[in-house]
Amino acid sequence: MRSFFKSISVFEWIMWCASTVCATVCFFAFGNTNYHYLIGAVIGFTMLIFMAKGNPFGQILSIVFSVFYGIISYSFKYYGEMITYLGMTAPMAVFVLITWLKNPYNGNRTEVKVGTLTKLEKILFVVISAVVTVAFFFILRALGTANLLVSTLSVLTSFMAVFLSSRRSRFYAVFYALNDIVLITLWSMASSEDIMYLPMVVCFSAFLIMDIYGFVNWGRIRKRQSENSQTLQK
Repeated sequence: MRSFFKSISVFEWIMWCASTVCATVCFFAFGNTNYHYLIGAVIGFTMLIFMAKGNPFGQILSIVFSVFYGIISYSFKYYGEMITYLGMTAPMAVFVLITWLKNPYNGNRTEVKVGTLTKLEKILFVVISAVVTVAFFFILRALGTANLLVSTLSVLTSFMAVFLSSRRSRFYAVFYALNDIVLITLWSMASSEDIMYLPMVVCFSAFLIMDIYGFVNWGRIRKRQSENSQTLQK
């Protein structure tokens, strides 16, 4: 942990601090008393910093964040979000954690070895994503989920992101970013009915910036790992 915090760049500290301050100000400005909203947001910001650096501890925080977010989603009848995070994201985060720990870069368990998808995995990615989307559409409709189409799209992008995380692909961040856009839309709809949900819009706006950074940083990690491998081969 000590070496990890030393490795955090100034930009990463600025992102984390700015996100936390914005979420806190927004939380108190609108008189929100549901402190698990704020705690969940801060856990989420921390999670994304760890994940952007390919650190498996980010997956542990993902499990914790899923519980907080599932509770928040239930309060507005966003059953798709609740089911996705408690029934899919959290359990798969355990699997992803194990996968990342089994694939450390050069024995360093604080950094995962970046991977790529095979042709078969790409096909499975598309097919399974389609099946999950169709199945959840009918499940969520049966549950009377609010904003059904947007909620279904959220399930799709979440699944894609988690699938790619399990394969250690840097494109996981692209689909999490897409998911952030969907969630900004989803919670903006909720905020139009109850202003106390506005902190969630702020939260996922910060998530979007962090996930874009995660994609860029994984590109750097992948390049560095590749260059080091070529050097060792020589």
